[in-house]
Amino acid sequence: MPFTLATWNINSVRLREGIVAQLMAEEAPDVLCLQECKSPVEKIPMEQFRALGYNHMVARGQKGYNGVAILSKLPIEDAGDQDFANLGHARHVAGRLENGVTIHNFYVPAGGDEPDREKNEKFGQKLDYLTGMRDWFHGNQPEKSILVGDLNIAPREDDVWDHKKLLKIVSHTPVEVEHLAQVQDAGNWVDVTRADIPEGLLYSWWSYRARDWDAADKGRRLDHVWATSDIASAGHSSKILRHVRGWEKPSDHAPVFATFDV
Repeated sequence: MPFTLATWNINSVRLREGIVAQLMAEEAPDVLCLQECKSPVEKIPMEQFRALGYNHMVARGQKGYNGVAILSKLPIEDAGDQDFANLGHARHVAGRLENGVTIHNFYVPAGGDEPDREKNEKFGQKLDYLTGMRDWFHGNQPEKSILVGDLNIAPREDDVWDHKKLLKIVSHTPVEVEHLAQVQDAGNWVDVTRADIPEGLLYSWWSYRARDWDAADKGRRLDHVWATSDIASAGHSSKILRHVRGWEKPSDHAPVFATFDV
C-alpha cells in the first residue's frame, strides 16, 4: 500500500502547532516526521493532531531543545533510538510501520559557526555524531528502511545558492560533505529526493536573517529523505513545499515529501 511521508524541522512544535495542523489538513501525509520539537514528549500538542487523524506517535523530547517525533495516521511501533557522540540529546528516534518499513528520524547537530573543531566544540560534536551514525549503520545494516530529517548538511553544489561562497560555511564544507557521504555509504542509502529531482537548484532552508528570504533565495537543502537500496526504487513524487516557508510565523525550513509504494 502506498504511503506518503514528510519531514520538517518545525523549530518548536508547540509554538507552531497551528502550521503543523495546517500542513496535516492541506497535504495529509500518512507519516510526518518533525525535528527540533523543543518539547518534552508529554507536552507535544497531540489533541489537535489526533483530530486530524494522526493517532500514533513515536517521539523523543527534551525541554527547550532538540526533539524528534514521528506522527502517523498508520499504526507505528517504537523501534528505539541512539545517542550518537554521547551528547545526551533527543536527536534520533525510529518507528516501524506494519508493512515492516523502519523510519529513522534524525536531527543532526548544526555545528555552530566556525568549521574548525579545535576552535568550535559544536563542530567537533557534529562530525563525531556523523561518525557515530556511520559506524552504527556499518554494524547494523539497515534493510527496508527510510532515513529522514534535518541532517544540517547540503551535500551537492546545486544544494546551495552559491557553492564557492559556501565552501567554508558550516553545512557545506568538504569535511561535512565527506562525513555525510560515509553515513550514506555505510547504510547503502539512496537520496530519494535527488533520485526524483536529479538536476537544478533545490533548497529546504532559508535563513531568518534574510529580510526577504524569497527574493534573496539564498537557500540550502539541509532536509533529506533517504531509503535503503532494496526499497529506494519504490520512492517517487518527491517535492519540497517552498511556499510553507512563507506561512505565518514559519519555521526556517520547508517540509520535504516523498511517496513510497511498499
